[in-house]
Amino acid sequence: MPKKRSGGGLSPTQQAAKFLGVSVLAGAVLAGIALPAVGALGLAAKGSVESFDELPANMKTPPLSQRTTILDADGGQIATVYSRDRTVVPLKDISPYMQKAIVAIEDSRFYQHGAVDLKGVLRALNKNARSGEVAQGASTLTQQYVKNVFVEEAGNDPTKVAQATQQTIGRKIRELKYAIQVEEELGKKKILENYLNITFFGQQAYGIEAAAQRYFSKSAEDLNVQEAALLAGIVQSPSRYDPVNDEAEATKRRNIVLRRMADVGDISRAQAAEAMKAPLGLKVSKPKNGCITAIKGAGFFCDYVREVFLNDPVFGKTKEKRAKVWNQGGLTIRTTMDPQAQGAAQASIKDHVYQSDDVATAATLVQPGTGKILAMGQSRPYGVDIKKGETTLNLSVDGDMGGGMGYQPGSTFKPIVAAAALEDGMPANKVYSSPYQMAYPSPVSACDGKRWVNDPDNPAKLENENESEVGPYDMKEATAKSVNTYYVQMISDIGICPVTTMAKKMGVVRADGDKMPQVPSIALGTQEMSPLTMANAYATFASRGMHCTPVAIESVTQRVGDQRKSLQVPKSTCSRAMSEKTADTINALLRGVVEDGTGKKAGLDSRPSAGKTGTTDERYAAWFVGYTPNMAGAVWVGDPAHKRKMTNITIGGRSYGKVFGGEVPGPIWGDMMNGALQGKPVEQFNTVHIPDGIDRDRGDGDDEGRGDGDDGGNGNGNGNGNGFIGGLVGGNNGGGGDDPFPTPSFSIPEGFFRGQDNGGGNGNGGRFG
Repeated sequence: MPKKRSGGGLSPTQQAAKFLGVSVLAGAVLAGIALPAVGALGLAAKGSVESFDELPANMKTPPLSQRTTILDADGGQIATVYSRDRTVVPLKDISPYMQKAIVAIEDSRFYQHGAVDLKGVLRALNKNARSGEVAQGASTLTQQYVKNVFVEEAGNDPTKVAQATQQTIGRKIRELKYAIQVEEELGKKKILENYLNITFFGQQAYGIEAAAQRYFSKSAEDLNVQEAALLAGIVQSPSRYDPVNDEAEATKRRNIVLRRMADVGDISRAQAAEAMKAPLGLKVSKPKNGCITAIKGAGFFCDYVREVFLNDPVFGKTKEKRAKVWNQGGLTIRTTMDPQAQGAAQASIKDHVYQSDDVATAATLVQPGTGKILAMGQSRPYGVDIKKGETTLNLSVDGDMGGGMGYQPGSTFKPIVAAAALEDGMPANKVYSSPYQMAYPSPVSACDGKRWVNDPDNPAKLENENESEVGPYDMKEATAKSVNTYYVQMISDIGICPVTTMAKKMGVVRADGDKMPQVPSIALGTQEMSPLTMANAYATFASRGMHCTPVAIESVTQRVGDQRKSLQVPKSTCSRAMSEKTADTINALLRGVVEDGTGKKAGLDSRPSAGKTGTTDERYAAWFVGYTPNMAGAVWVGDPAHKRKMTNITIGGRSYGKVFGGEVPGPIWGDMMNGALQGKPVEQFNTVHIPDGIDRDRGDGDDEGRGDGDDGGNGNGNGNGNGFIGGLVGGNNGGGGDDPFPTPSFSIPEGFFRGQDNGGGNGNGGRFG
């Protein structure tokens, strides 16, 4: 007589014998169990056997979806995310009581029969025929496992889930064939292990380990007899027997399982009676799924990691393939987030901007030279409760990565214009007339041989923040004071294309993905950017001209069965955006902003820093973007809906008549950086001496002497006749001169000559001052 296999159940010979019997009875029996009305009509056995034979020989078993753990750079847990909350455990780590309870209540003859229990089938058929409905099923534990595999394979597709669970003869036949295959290949113990890991136990818990943690806050190996009986009873109907929502019904079901365990000899009658008297003993752990559970306000960073995974081709060639890997889970993702930096960012944000304020703030920190994103936070917390001020909109990133359409960076864009000009050969002490108000110079060269031309009938104009900001200014002073007219004269001088090209090299793109327009107003930061974009751009200055694309993921491992494999991850790509000399010069310019310019309130306590303020028209947004040699960060403050102007406003409990980049974002940046860099090495910038472009000892003259004209004085554009002797020296009556105040080779009494409006210039002229 053939022997039973070590795993329990029947030998291959016995399986074959059983299979013949099942094949003959398949139509009638299965129809009688699943669909009694069809059974009464007498479904042909021959048709069922043919359907059986047409099925593929092997069942594809997808890896079980599991939870994914996201870690910070130090290995600390940020959050757990999952499509299905499951942790796969081996049978040895599952309580023996749990193993016995599930077998007793779901398939007490599991170890005696093969893939199909003919006694159970006939018993169910008889009962169903007498009742005229499906009063009793006859699926074995193996068949139930097969059904669960189909459900798992269906994922979150409702159509596929319906197909996997519908009560049809076709599905029953398919389950039957694959159950025979599974019994042959796996054996009883492995089937039981797989079943306990795949089954749904309600309350978002898939598999016995997640169920034990959810209901009792303990591991599956520590379940006692009454806890095991409760969980085994849930399986038949997780909603009906949910102990959290219906303790009485769950208790009745638990006691049925305990009696059944006693009936089959797994426990004694006395044990069962004692266990039935015990309370349920629930110690429920709430589901902790998704980025909403992230620590240190890192929900948005967590969400960004998910977006990277779903969008980067390194994780799969198509979006569908990447989503499948993500939903399958079992991933351990170590990220670049520095817990100290993240904590400092959130602490500073909390101190300066309240969750309930009319405006919000977002801050991002990046490591120069690597592109690693160290922190990402905002004042409005991650979540879906709008009444509490929660949002899932990541204010730090571009639209295609879960963010909005970005915000105008204002004057924080000016250093990019300066970098383009320096790369183009402009001296660092370049002087422009920089009047308080002016029309945009025209024409201005753009890419592809095109030109931007101002409307002569209704010319576009601009002005500086204050009427006292009247040039001439050199680059250092114009940057420290953030003089608009200086930078518009600069971009008009070098052309728009070098600026947009430099921006691209530095990774500066519009948050909505549109192309940067070829207009001179971009010099004033009129194009919407994200804080991550600006922080990463300034990291290019800190790393002496090397731009590295931002990265958030260090490594990914995936658990498949008992094995772990490493996945490829996106790598930062570094390339030279500008020369070291240009970057060092920008560093010197921007150090002046925090030392003696608009960003003084953002200066750090005990280390060198550089940065730039930015405030947009109508004060819809204010920025501070700055860096040290080892960390770069951007802070934006404003209304994401672009409706609330920041005038006469209260932010963080303080009232402001007008908000400036150096007044609200600057201190947020300073506190954030101080906290993030505490205990880190103090690094120095490479210094470049920038000589003054204007010899103030010779007198500044008055506003008239400085000239109000369009490029007047330095002769760079229109020959506005504001130079010495009507533009003959310096102005050159038509462009080309670099110095508005040349040192004459002979002495001239003050006021001897006055500028003459020659060469078609529109300046006011002026005496040599």
